[in-house]
Amino acid sequence: MSKTLFILNDPPYGTERSYNALRLAGSLVKHEGQELRVFLMGDAAACAKRGQKTPDGYYNLERMVRSVASRGAGVGICGTCMDARGITEDELVDGCKRSTLDELTAWTLWAERVLVF
Repeated sequence: MSKTLFILNDPPYGTERSYNALRLAGSLVKHEGQELRVFLMGDAAACAKRGQKTPDGYYNLERMVRSVASRGAGVGICGTCMDARGITEDELVDGCKRSTLDELTAWTLWAERVLVF
């Protein structure tokens, strides 16, 4: 079993770093023998906000986060970062959870690879 941790820092829109990280996570999680965790911090906390509306044909980070989580990846959102942005637990995409720096530390120790976007 290969263990990979993705740490995202950029906002859902305005740059493509979080988009590209979730594209890679979505591709990797489809392969057998891959265990993933995704930690959203800073402006990336908004990637897991429910109710995003994007133009037709434009990528939607809410859907991408939900897809990764539904395939078994653990998705944690920094609680301090959520609070700073006024995001509540009720607003999170299904399969995501409020998390902490302590949990990110544990996930980092668990991981064989840490990818930071």
